[in-house]
Amino acid sequence: MIENTLRILFLSAEAVPFAKVGGLADVAGSLPKALRALGHDVRLMMPRYGTINSDEFGLEKIGEPFRVPAGAGKEYVHLIGATMGADVPVYLLWNEHYFTSREKVYGFEDDAQRFAVFGRGVLGALKQLKWKPDVIHANDWHTALVPTWLDVSGWRDPFFREIATLFTIHNLAYQGITGRLILRFAQMDELEHLSVEQPGAVNWMAQAIAHSDLINTVSERYAREILKPEMGMGLDPLLKQRQDRLNGVLNGLDYEEWNPVTDPHVPHNFDIDALNRRAANKTALQQQARLPVRSKVPLVGMITRLDQVKGMDLMEPVLTWLLGERDAQFVLLGTGDPRYHRMFESLQERYPDRMRAFLKFDGVLARRIYASADMFLMPSFVEPCGLGQMIAMRYGSVPVVRETGGLADTVTDHTPEQGHGTGFVFQDKTPEACQGALERALRAYQDRDTWRALQMRAMATDFSWTASAEEYVDLYHRAIAVHG
Repeated sequence: MIENTLRILFLSAEAVPFAKVGGLADVAGSLPKALRALGHDVRLMMPRYGTINSDEFGLEKIGEPFRVPAGAGKEYVHLIGATMGADVPVYLLWNEHYFTSREKVYGFEDDAQRFAVFGRGVLGALKQLKWKPDVIHANDWHTALVPTWLDVSGWRDPFFREIATLFTIHNLAYQGITGRLILRFAQMDELEHLSVEQPGAVNWMAQAIAHSDLINTVSERYAREILKPEMGMGLDPLLKQRQDRLNGVLNGLDYEEWNPVTDPHVPHNFDIDALNRRAANKTALQQQARLPVRSKVPLVGMITRLDQVKGMDLMEPVLTWLLGERDAQFVLLGTGDPRYHRMFESLQERYPDRMRAFLKFDGVLARRIYASADMFLMPSFVEPCGLGQMIAMRYGSVPVVRETGGLADTVTDHTPEQGHGTGFVFQDKTPEACQGALERALRAYQDRDTWRALQMRAMATDFSWTASAEEYVDLYHRAIAVHG
């Protein structure tokens, strides 16, 4: 064991491999393992949803069910044990009404009640386990009740009094806003109204920001961006008040999970020393997408949620230019707003030999796009961290991104004069700016040596969790010191 070994409880509504909706699940499935590799006693706690199969994960009941102070006080929680990776304990909170009978993680009218039961259940589970963490690392609004309760009420109980808290904002857009009756349900009537909260409402994200010992976001740039009104989503006044507690730590990648050398879903495995093998993946993807097999034409890939914040309003003029005026191909994978579905379907009809839109979720196809596309486009208006650009770089696809959030922190702009950079970066939220970056990428692609050097610099960039996990350990120690 290392010196200053920490006991860390990691809270998340989702975590790979148990349940995944978005990038939070990837973080929750990777960071605890990286912390464990550093020698810390880290444990994950999350709800047990109906989709989590007992046989698949070897689930085992722990102790007796216990009552949760929520609603009329008649909700019971069972603790279910599992393991993540080789040796990270996982505790799944099983409540039949609010979690185990549900087939989705989010999207129910009673989500506020569901995650209040989860938060209260977490606190009860710690006493049931007789395990007291040094720090609780809560993630997004679904876990916000825990650091809030600890600050407002936990000081009265010696068991909870010394537990420090870190709250991570993965996306400020999702704040958990609900009516103040939730406080009666959660038996937290003493919680005071914050100036940034709407009248008669509780904003769980805001409460956690106000009451946690430290706060962080998932990139340094995003931590600065949310202090401004245009990115603060109404919480910038509160974030400014707590600016001395606000930090940015870039998410990492699970390098065992995302490895072009061993990825079973990539038809032809490759690495930085065998990049020539990658060309066969491009051929396979062109065939799968029913596009002409043309090895020398640049293939642009995009894997995204079809949403305005992902820059989708730029795509019709950009693709009309790219496919109508330049010799290129384009492959999209994603779902979202129906109006963007229609837009991409219309573009595909106009350019049937140049683009294919896969309007669905397909994890295997996503990996094949990463391993095949020459360029990977992310024109996001908002991107707290982004994993797509990191995965693309790991798989040899050169990113073309807008300078925001984690995209700005991970991709350096290519400058042919100086011969460095890992991708192509643009600033303005305009089709012209995006086209300009793509035009530079297309020019660079024509020079085989330049392009190969770009790919190799991108692939050599280290996005593993090791460095970020060490930064989190530093934050945990700071949180403990701040908590006193």
